Amino acid sequence: MHSKRMGVRTMKQTQLYREGGGHTFGRILKTLFRSYPALVPITAFCILFSAAVAAIPDMLIQKVMAIIERWYATRDWASASEELIPKILFLIVLYILSLIAVTLYTQFMAYITQGYLNKMRISMFEGMQNLPIRYFDTHKHGDIMSHYTNDIDTLRQLISQSLPTLLRAGVTVLSVFFIMLYYSAWMTLVLLFGVVAMVFVSKRVGGGSAKYFIRQQRSMGRAEGFIQEMMNGQKVIKVFCHEKECEEEFEKVNDALYHDSYRAHAYANILGPIIMNIGNVLYVVIAVAGGLFLLSGLHNISLSGLAFSISIVVPFLNMTKQFSSNVNQVSQQINAIVMAMAGADRIFALMDEQPEADDGKVSLVNVEYGEDGTPSESAVHTGQWAWKQPQEDGTVVYTPLRGDVRLQHVDFGYAPGKEVLHDVSVYAEPGQKVAFVGATGAGKTTITNLINRFYDIADGKIRYDGININKIRKADLRTSLGIVLQDTNLFTGTVLENIRYGRLSATDEECHAAARLAGADDFISRLPGGYETELTNNGANLSQGQRQLIAIARAAVADPPVMILDEATSSIDTRTEAIVQRGMDELMKGRTVFVIAHRLSTVRNADVIMVLDHGRIIERGNHEKLIEEEGVYYQLYTGAFELE
Repeated sequence: MHSKRMGVRTMKQTQLYREGGGHTFGRILKTLFRSYPALVPITAFCILFSAAVAAIPDMLIQKVMAIIERWYATRDWASASEELIPKILFLIVLYILSLIAVTLYTQFMAYITQGYLNKMRISMFEGMQNLPIRYFDTHKHGDIMSHYTNDIDTLRQLISQSLPTLLRAGVTVLSVFFIMLYYSAWMTLVLLFGVVAMVFVSKRVGGGSAKYFIRQQRSMGRAEGFIQEMMNGQKVIKVFCHEKECEEEFEKVNDALYHDSYRAHAYANILGPIIMNIGNVLYVVIAVAGGLFLLSGLHNISLSGLAFSISIVVPFLNMTKQFSSNVNQVSQQINAIVMAMAGADRIFALMDEQPEADDGKVSLVNVEYGEDGTPSESAVHTGQWAWKQPQEDGTVVYTPLRGDVRLQHVDFGYAPGKEVLHDVSVYAEPGQKVAFVGATGAGKTTITNLINRFYDIADGKIRYDGININKIRKADLRTSLGIVLQDTNLFTGTVLENIRYGRLSATDEECHAAARLAGADDFISRLPGGYETELTNNGANLSQGQRQLIAIARAAVADPPVMILDEATSSIDTRTEAIVQRGMDELMKGRTVFVIAHRLSTVRNADVIMVLDHGRIIERGNHEKLIEEEGVYYQLYTGAFELE
C-alpha cells in the first residue's frame, strides 16, 4: 500500500512538473534577465554569432566546390583564384571573430552563473529568515540544506552548460536546415524523416527520464535530511548501540535514491547513443539519396536554382553531420534540464513560502525622560524602554515598558482540531516571577512560545502592558523578551561574540559583566584563549553546563525587561546551580520573569506558581499556599524530595 501511495504521489508530482515546467523555466529566464539586464543579451548575441559562423563554412564549401568544378572544366586558374582567395580570407576573419565571441561568452557565462547563484542563495536565505518557526518544526533541516547545495547545483549546470548549448545548437540546427532547404528541397525532405525519428525518440526516452529526475531530487533531499539527523543524534545512537538499525534504515533511504538516480540516468544516457546512431544512418541515407539523385538526373527544387551536382551533395553530407551532432548535444542536455526544473521547483517553493505575518504597528524604542517626566526617543541604549503607539490622528503615544503580561482565556493547538492549551489565563505583573510546573507535554513551553508569538493563538487575548501583542511588531516584541532555552545554540566564533549575540551594540566590558552575573566568568577565564576562545560545532569543546552559562550570559547582556527561562539550569550541577542562581536572582530583579522548571527547588521563591495538566491550569499560588493545599504541586514537590 505504501509503494502504491508513493507511486500515485509521484505521478501527481510529475504531472505538476509537466504543467508548471514551462512556468518554472520562464521564471528562471525572467530572474536571470532581471539580475543582468545588459550582460545577458550581450552574452546571447556572442553565442548566436558563434553559432551562425559555424554554419557559414558549409555555404562557402559549396561555392568553393563550384569554383573548383569550373576550374577543372576550364583550367583557368587565374580566374578561379580571384574568386577563391577572398572567400578563404573571409572565412579566416569569421573564425577569428567567432573565437573572440566564444572567449567573451564563456567568461561572461562564468560571471553570470556564479553571480546568479549567489543572488539566489541570498534570496533564499533572506526569505528563510522571514519564515515562521512552524516551517522549521515541520521540515527536516537536512532537506532544507539540500536546497542550497544539490538544487542550486542543478541551476548551475542549466545556466553554465545547458542554456548556451541549447541556444548555440538551436541556432546552428535552424541555420543549417534553411541552408539545406535553400540548396535542395529533395535532400532536405530526406533529412526531415531523420528529424521526425529523432524527435520521437527524444520525446519517448526524455519523457521517461523526467519523472525519475524529479524523484531523484526528492530522494536526495530525504537522504540528506536523514544523514543530518543521524549526525546530530550520534551520541544517542552509540549509547543505545543502535548503529546496526541506523545502517539498515540508511540503506533503505540510499537504495531509494540509487534506484531513482539509476533509472533517470539510464534513460538519459541511452538517448545520446540512439540519436548519434540515427544521425549516422541519416548520413548514409543522405549519401545514397544524393548519389541516386545525381544518377537519375532528377530536377532539383531549390531557391538557389542550382542543379544537382557534387558541389551540393558534399556540403549536404557535412551539414547532415553538423545537424545530427547538434541535435545530439541538445538531447544530452535533457537530463540536466529536467534536473534543473525539479531543483528550481524546490527552490522557488522555498522562496514562495508564506513569510511570517506581521501587521503590528507598535514599536519598541529606547527613551530618556526629561525633567518634567516627558519621554523622548533616544538613539543609544538607555535601559529604559517604551512602546511607541501611532494614533489615527497622526500623534504618537509612548507607553512605558513595565513588563505586565496577561494571557486571557487562551486556547491553542499546533494542528487544527487538536488543542494543547484550554482556557489558560495568566497574569504576570511587573517584576513578578511566574513559574510553570507540570508533567512533560502539559503545555509549559507552549505558553512561552505564544508570548514570543512564535505561534498565534486560536482564541483569547495576550496583552503586554495593556497592548494586544498582535498590534506589536514581532521583532520589537521579541527584543523586549530575553529567553534562555533548554537546548543551547552556540555559533561559530569567539566566546565574547557569542555573548554579544544578545545585543550587538554591547561593549566588551558589558559582555564581561554579563558573564560574571551568570557565573560564567570563572570557567571562561580558564579557557586557553579566555573570552577570545574560538567555539565551533555548537561549542562541542565545552560541557553542556558551560554552554548553558554562556546562553544565560547572552540573555543577561540583552538587558530585557522580561525574561523567559525554559529549564535554564537543567544542565547545570547543583554546586554550579547555586552560583548561577545568585547571578540570576540579580538578573531577575525588577524584571517580569517566566520560569519553566522540572526541578521544583528552583521555583520555591516564585511569586506565583502555576501547575499545568493537559493544557489546563489546575493550581495556582505561591509555594507556601500550594504546599498547604496538599494538591498536585504538594505531591510533585514532596515526591521530588523523596527521590533525592
